[in-house]
Amino acid sequence: MKPGIHPPYRHVVFRDRAADFAFLTRSTADSAQTIEWEDGNTYPVIDVETSSASHPFYTGTARVLDTAGRVERFERRYARREAR
Repeated sequence: MKPGIHPPYRHVVFRDRAADFAFLTRSTADSAQTIEWEDGNTYPVIDVETSSASHPFYTGTARVLDTAGRVERFERRYARREAR
């Protein structure tokens, strides 16, 4: 890697305010806001809209659709009519 052209790779806190969930990881993302973490150190914080704590896929609250029934209804409604 060329020296001096890459952004600094440091610890950053990502916070999901909707789920009141935060996690510490490493990233090149930067933020002017900071937060004091559980270990007593201060880290930049980035607010995100969804995380594993609030996304329906990860929380198991996703709605299961009956796709077979939907396809059958579509075929009944828009099925080709016999040639006249």
